[in-house]
Amino acid sequence: MSYLFLFLATLAWSFVGVLVKTASAMVDSSIISFCRFFFGVVVLGIYLLMKNGRIEFRYRMKWLWYGAAGKSANYIFENIALMIGYSYGNILVQPVQTVILLFAGSFVFKEKVTRAGWISAALCVVGVIVVGWNGVPLDELMGSSGLTTILFTLAGIGAAVHVMSQRMLVKTMDNGNMNFSVFLIATLMVSIPIPFQSEGFTGVSTAGAWLALVCLGVITGLSFFWFAEAMKRVPFAVVAIVGNSSVLFSILWAYIFFQDPITSYIIIGTLIFVAGFLLLNFSGPRKKTVKQVDNVEAAV
Repeated sequence: MSYLFLFLATLAWSFVGVLVKTASAMVDSSIISFCRFFFGVVVLGIYLLMKNGRIEFRYRMKWLWYGAAGKSANYIFENIALMIGYSYGNILVQPVQTVILLFAGSFVFKEKVTRAGWISAALCVVGVIVVGWNGVPLDELMGSSGLTTILFTLAGIGAAVHVMSQRMLVKTMDNGNMNFSVFLIATLMVSIPIPFQSEGFTGVSTAGAWLALVCLGVITGLSFFWFAEAMKRVPFAVVAIVGNSSVLFSILWAYIFFQDPITSYIIIGTLIFVAGFLLLNFSGPRKKTVKQVDNVEAAV
């Protein structure tokens, strides 16, 4: 069953780009961001009630608000970029997040980052540059191609802030109620501008688009629990390799469902930053801690 949970989490993360692209045929990015949080809160709330019989919502801790702001930025920028770019573009979020977390660990939390850690960061940066460049001419790179890379970079920074908030909050809150509180606050944050700037329904309402929105919420609410359950029993090497393979599946789904062009630059860049992920995973401590799980989940 643990291997099944690992597969579900990996598969769920790999489908995010395709699901956002599918939903974008019906609603704009603001509605997608709201639904990712709203349905996530609903699903997570049901899970917590079934598991614990109660939900502990907190809002007076500053790191809850920092985490909600970071995750909101993550979803907002990611959704905009996916709407104007390719459905595999969000593979750039995780390497950017990794680099930001390494710098934050070194300069903010005063942790020692090993040589392997900095090499991992360098590989992630190179991979992002190669994927973002994608062999296009400079004038095109400064246009829409460069814009999507910037948006995914901002999404990665937001995801990193969310991870840092988890690091601070996990000391005083359990993961389920922590995520519920952060996601509920984030739901309120992304809903504020909707009446003023959202175009709402921009296309034909379809069952597929609605299903995509609900699935995005399920991924937000439950993928962490699937991955956490897998971490309890699945060997570390399997978790590291399978968990990071979601970016490869993202590229595959983009080609299958939308025929997005997959160039050699995309493949090479992806392999470079996946190598960075694996180096970072295998060079560090292998304790299956909550923090380790949180760092992976925050990329979702």
